[in-house]
Amino acid sequence: MHMIGRRVNDGELGRQAVVARELGSPFVAAVLEAAQRQLGRAPMTAALIARWSGDPSAAALAMRFNAALHALARRDAAPELSALYQRRHDDYDGAIGAVLAAEDDFIAEWMCDTPQTNEVGRAAAIGAALMVTRRNTGLPFELLELGSSCGLNLNLARYAYDFDGTAAGIADSPVRIAPAWHGSPPILAPIEVVAARGVDLNPLDAGDEVTRERLLSYVWADQPQRAGRLEQALALARLHPPRVDQGNAVAWLAERLDAPQQAGLCRAVFHSMVLQYLGEEDRQAIAAMIRRTGARATTERPLAWIGFEWTPTRSEVQLTLSCWPTGETYVLAKCHAYGDWIDWQLTLPPTS
Repeated sequence: MHMIGRRVNDGELGRQAVVARELGSPFVAAVLEAAQRQLGRAPMTAALIARWSGDPSAAALAMRFNAALHALARRDAAPELSALYQRRHDDYDGAIGAVLAAEDDFIAEWMCDTPQTNEVGRAAAIGAALMVTRRNTGLPFELLELGSSCGLNLNLARYAYDFDGTAAGIADSPVRIAPAWHGSPPILAPIEVVAARGVDLNPLDAGDEVTRERLLSYVWADQPQRAGRLEQALALARLHPPRVDQGNAVAWLAERLDAPQQAGLCRAVFHSMVLQYLGEEDRQAIAAMIRRTGARATTERPLAWIGFEWTPTRSEVQLTLSCWPTGETYVLAKCHAYGDWIDWQLTLPPTS
């Protein structure tokens, strides 16, 4: 049932299937390849992808599509699709073609919403960057997160981390994150958070069943460990609700950076896989205001900026850290997009 005269990886879904396979998800890759072949059966969805304004890869259109299918499978809305996801058959084209025809409007509507992945695995990289900052400053943190979604990574100080046998965080936490670690050992220090607050255009509630299902739908179906970890993080968030404000990231950050900073706390701004959803003007505004605030930082009131983002060419995901008052900037690591592995680049603790 291949489309005659067209290779499957010519379209956006096919191209992202290659990425999914490289990221260790052969099932998602096969789903996207079949969907690319069958896309003509869903005219609304096909038109949405074809007419998308902007970079469809940066907008994660394929991941939105994949999550929509996963949501339908989880709901058992299409028995043959659910059976495919349960590995009870391997007729990808048949099951996916049928659901594209039957659920075109649902899929297209789902894809119009910005992804809300809130991947907890990325907390390990953010935590590693915080430990470097703590070694520099000796101070606990006030966290400010851009694009918090459900706020699960605002709870990162409550998680347990295993960096290739080196433990950090809370040892008995129900949320355990153990990325494959490459390179020099991590710089160990307490991950101590005094206050944490985030912002999102559409904050999600960890206690809401619809929210839970949406987040779980964004977890790739052949990665059950990620789903289990997400379930634990959601349960922890119900016990310790993160503070996530509804609003625009630029305006919110300006307000938070203008607020008085308590002496003896390091204010740390962080974000993970968020900048790709912002326009160039907003990205520049955020960078400019952080640097202006950094210019006013002191050893008693330092500032850190941590990013877990694709490079502009989308060739790799980098963990970056900028610290003030020194103004030093580091590429701490190259990372798996969902935090499965960290290739640590920093060999020695930076000097203050």
